[in-house]
Amino acid sequence: MAIKLNKDESLFRNELIFTVDAKAINIDNTLVNLFMLLRHNGIRPRQRARAGSKTFIELNNLKEVFSQLENEGEVSGFSDYPEATELWLRSNLVNMVYRGKIDKEKISSLRPIHLESYRVRNSPNTRDYNTADQVYLMLGTNPQVKEDLKSFLMEGWDPITDKIDIGKVLDVDSLGLLHLIKNIKPGFLDTNSTLNQIRPLLLEQSKLYCDDVRRLLVYKRLMPRNVLIDYLKTVTSFHLSIYSQKVIHLLPKMVEQGTIDVKDNWNIVIDVTDDFESNISKIAISDTEYLFNGMYEYIKCTYMINAALRRLKLDKNNSNNLSRALQALKNKTTEFEIYFELQWDNLYNSLINEDKLLVDDIMKYEDTYFNRYIELILKVRGAYNYRFHVQLIDNLSQKNNDRGFLAQGRSKKHPRRFVLGTRLLETLVQILVLKSDGDKFTTQSLSIEELMNILKTRYGLIINGLEEERFKNADLITHIAYRENVEAFKQKLRQIGFYNDLSDAYILQRIRPRYELKSELK
Repeated sequence: MAIKLNKDESLFRNELIFTVDAKAINIDNTLVNLFMLLRHNGIRPRQRARAGSKTFIELNNLKEVFSQLENEGEVSGFSDYPEATELWLRSNLVNMVYRGKIDKEKISSLRPIHLESYRVRNSPNTRDYNTADQVYLMLGTNPQVKEDLKSFLMEGWDPITDKIDIGKVLDVDSLGLLHLIKNIKPGFLDTNSTLNQIRPLLLEQSKLYCDDVRRLLVYKRLMPRNVLIDYLKTVTSFHLSIYSQKVIHLLPKMVEQGTIDVKDNWNIVIDVTDDFESNISKIAISDTEYLFNGMYEYIKCTYMINAALRRLKLDKNNSNNLSRALQALKNKTTEFEIYFELQWDNLYNSLINEDKLLVDDIMKYEDTYFNRYIELILKVRGAYNYRFHVQLIDNLSQKNNDRGFLAQGRSKKHPRRFVLGTRLLETLVQILVLKSDGDKFTTQSLSIEELMNILKTRYGLIINGLEEERFKNADLITHIAYRENVEAFKQKLRQIGFYNDLSDAYILQRIRPRYELKSELK
């Protein structure tokens, strides 16, 4: 069926809902582009084109920079140990696409370990598909946290003089990165941006992300910089995934009720057993299926909002316009229907007779021209958007990665299920053992029950769901499943060194902080 949609009709992404393009996301690219947005106050500057052979940055270009620095007496030993220095460059300083495939691998950017990392990058290989925009919007809900994060990432570099700040003690990777970029002019052209005029749709979720970043920054003098940035990467990917899943869950409710103020009742059951055949895996699989089954309705609602914005002649650069579009969908006027009758006629009349018969059969149960128009768009673009949104969720959830909370086996017998990777758990525990005391933070020990309760109330992650309303009439198998899950959770905490139950005394069986803090300023 050849249905020709114009550019506006086929466009799905709406910054007022979720800024991200549904593509294969690399979280390192997200951070590199986020650092650029932070450096330029929400603007994505255009990179000046470089002429000739300098267009693409290769590993040899970086080696030449270090050779020149050695000749100038600023570094030493580079030429004496060429194999070791190349290994250091490849493994510690640069990100690559097709890493390990010698005939295909290329540098994408410097690793996101400093705010200035974005200066050296090959833009085609560093696409973030607007995930950085979403993170920037979320950080904007707490400007102080955004500035604190920016200051931390900028340490060791003087933005006024564009020189290394010798008063700061940095790790060798950050220092090597700064030596690479110190003689490189930014080469950017300012562009217009409306990003700063948009509020994130899920305000409370954005504030929660800011609070997690704020808590991580408490450790900036206690743990190695590269470890803290790894935590930041993990928690950023985690929150982007939760945000996207909540939008999928809540947007249809917003359209139905005509407002963004809907109850957030999203939660998922997490399987921490690492066993595809465990009793709890069936529940975790069911929650995953519920997410992906609801995706079609989310895609439909996004096209409905886009259509309403076009009808009202409203741009996607003002959050107030989203509320107006939702109200228009809730209370459709006669003029609204007449407008979409015309849009429907234009699409329908462009079809050949055979396709018209097929469309008539599909649309015979739709009672308004607006519904027919949206369903026709979905017929053309629905499957495409669904496929790439599944890929987006997989990437943001770090599927089959110890930083993530989604896993899938190679067999069809083992579909996607929600899990809890060890590095993600470690990051969350480091955040949750901090207790806010006015304008200061202190560390606290937690019982297993307290930690599971915080994970549920703060993030919606259920490890023991017997007290949940949906499991109030649970059978024996469900009780056994949750008991096994709790024991597996304890074992996973032992593996990362936060839990030790050497004593039989229940009061001593607690999660203890890795870094003790008596008090730390926000």
